[in-house]
Amino acid sequence: MNRLLIVDDDPLSREYLVEAIQTLGLRPEAVGAPQAALERLESKDYDLVLSDLRMPGMSGLELLRTITERHPGLPVVLLTAHGSMESAIEAVRLGAADFLLKPVTPQALSLVLDRVQRTRRLESENAYLRSAQGDGAPQLVARSPSMLATLESAARIAASKGTVLITGESGTGKERIAHYIHQNSPRRAGPFVRVNCAALSESLLESELFGHERGAFTGAHKRREGRFELANGGTLLLDEIGEMSPGLQAKLLRVLEESEFERVGGSETIRVDVRVITATNRSLPEEVQSGRFREDLYYRLHVLPIHLAPLRERQEDILPLAEHFARHYARQHGFDNPVLTAEARALLSGWSWPGNVRELENVIQRAVVLTNGAALDAQALIFGPGARQARPQTQLRLLAKEGEQPTEAAQRAMRHPLGPDNPLANRILDEVERETILSTLAATGGNKTEAARRLGVTARTLSNKMKLWRRLGLVA
Repeated sequence: MNRLLIVDDDPLSREYLVEAIQTLGLRPEAVGAPQAALERLESKDYDLVLSDLRMPGMSGLELLRTITERHPGLPVVLLTAHGSMESAIEAVRLGAADFLLKPVTPQALSLVLDRVQRTRRLESENAYLRSAQGDGAPQLVARSPSMLATLESAARIAASKGTVLITGESGTGKERIAHYIHQNSPRRAGPFVRVNCAALSESLLESELFGHERGAFTGAHKRREGRFELANGGTLLLDEIGEMSPGLQAKLLRVLEESEFERVGGSETIRVDVRVITATNRSLPEEVQSGRFREDLYYRLHVLPIHLAPLRERQEDILPLAEHFARHYARQHGFDNPVLTAEARALLSGWSWPGNVRELENVIQRAVVLTNGAALDAQALIFGPGARQARPQTQLRLLAKEGEQPTEAAQRAMRHPLGPDNPLANRILDEVERETILSTLAATGGNKTEAARRLGVTARTLSNKMKLWRRLGLVA
């Protein structure tokens, strides 16, 4: 808060207020009439209006009403030599940020300005966080050694002050790790602000990061704070940093080295205290070699690196994550906690997850919604393109439960678990499934309940499959 507009019809009072505010290191401007103040507000931006309550033509309360309508969010502090509880209550009811009695001391004025600034910043941060953070901090689920080691490393990094670079494929959870670092850092009480550098053009991203002054470009009707200002005292996540243009890379490097910048279209230097975390699915060393990413910025970001392994290399995390997402979306829709059948668990473990944790979450969310909270079996799991990439070894878990005699097809497959000689290779998955179910039914003498138990599916699932195949003429 730096630029203040004083409105007072008394020349001596205006002069005193200007001098008192200047002693605080701020830049005040003063006018002698409310109408002049309104005209000034149409052409310039101010951080606060300090207005006398009693003035000829238009009172301070009337000026407050007009400013609230025309410039919402601009704080107004009213002051008067004729103070009363009634006028104070009315001023606050109409939206005044505070109320002071004349004569105003510099100390009292400083306290009010600090209070208004804190309130304004909290309102701005809360508005951003409500729109950007949704349900708040995500919960991390980890069982694999690699992910547990990553969390241990992230916890150590959280206590430091250095810049963090998180790398990994899309959907591995880079943003969640960034939030985890913030939550475990000394800055946890401050804001956690994030920006997707790939979602905006160069000019829009510059304005988003650093803010802009009124008139800086077409459509800039009012001054706006950027994400660096919103993140002051906290953490700023720059996601997809590899997509940032070279021009913005130079400006980012300056902020990282000097902790200061100017808004777009402005000349005032703004200092901030922000910890920067960056994330990318690109190989930044390759981007540096190709000339698309600044080498000096890369080394400035690569202070505390963290790499997230893809989900296909973290097999131990798949089922705990699936159960976590199932509980989350069941609770969100008011369902009972669904149970993953053995068939579903085998399919989840066998899929290669090209979309990583994000893909797993989407698969489970769809399954919970489509089954209305019932048990999640294989039929409820809808995978994306290339869904025949499941591992043959894992598919064998569908053929027989542990401790039971596998079917003849499973025995043949176990003799050749991998490679082109596997009898399951190059076969349509539906055919393998149908042969397995029919063989198990034959082994149980047509007992569907026992066959379902051996296959690890529900009797209902088995019955539905048989009905479908009869309609299609695939079985008698």
